[in-house]
Amino acid sequence: MWRPSPAATLPGMSDTQNPALDLSNALASAVDKAGASVVQVSARHGIGSSGVVWSPDGVLVAADHNVERDEGITVGLPDGSTVPATLVGRDPGTDLAVLRVEATGLATPDWSDLAGLRVGNLVLGLLRPGQSIRATLGIVSALGDEAWRTHSGGRIDRYVQTDLDILKGFSGGLLVDAAGHALGLNNAGLWRKHAIAIPHATLARVVGSLLEHGRIRRGYLGIGLAPVRLPGPIAEATGQAVGLLVMGVQPGSTAEQGGLLLGDILVSLDGEGVADLGQLQAVLGEDRIGTEVTAKIVRGGEVRELRLTVGAK
Repeated sequence: MWRPSPAATLPGMSDTQNPALDLSNALASAVDKAGASVVQVSARHGIGSSGVVWSPDGVLVAADHNVERDEGITVGLPDGSTVPATLVGRDPGTDLAVLRVEATGLATPDWSDLAGLRVGNLVLGLLRPGQSIRATLGIVSALGDEAWRTHSGGRIDRYVQTDLDILKGFSGGLLVDAAGHALGLNNAGLWRKHAIAIPHATLARVVGSLLEHGRIRRGYLGIGLAPVRLPGPIAEATGQAVGLLVMGVQPGSTAEQGGLLLGDILVSLDGEGVADLGQLQAVLGEDRIGTEVTAKIVRGGEVRELRLTVGAK
């Protein structure tokens, strides 16, 4: 039985009328275009991973869970050279790390704002676990409609979920559309067994903070807390069974200035329930620093509200 080669035309078609060949060439061109911005990162024993050029002067972004050491990091550039890299900072909350190499003129991705992206669109996952670029093909399987909080308290502005094969070196690579426009940084560590991409808006916020401060600043109230079960009537009134008991208030802190007292039970901040410390950390993101928030508390069996200014830690 006759079987067409990948470059063959369908019976009755000329080369210029073959949509399959056109798509194949378009995808290969997308890999060539965007692959020039994907680097190889050696920051853990025996296993290479991927990273993406953030700026032409040598700033790179990678997946934090692949950067297991702070020193002795090397980066393989698309031109085949290998250079040492320094760790600028990391954010476990969004699983991102920023590296810097002594290089100039590096190719940066052509970033997309995701405005026209739809579930079902073809996408490519580009990775460079070794010297050569690799690619995997799939579709967009889900799109987040709003910001998403990770289990570590980081904020992903809008995630893109795909059905791409999670190959070795996948995390830290680049997700691109069929035209080679960058959609996000691939990650297989934030959501177990799912491939997602961290969009440019999140990357810009985290990379900017790490370059400026070397770390991600978190909101701070200056209180010691412990989970406690709420009495039935209070649980019914607040809509949650557990709150955070104030075990200590730091002198001079924003919590003390706002009127929080030892023995108060913190129930929510700005309408978001805080039944455990992870939820509280998620609410106290860097974007809340310096802002005033409404704290709902239980004091003496009554539900009250206080206004607190979020400090920085």
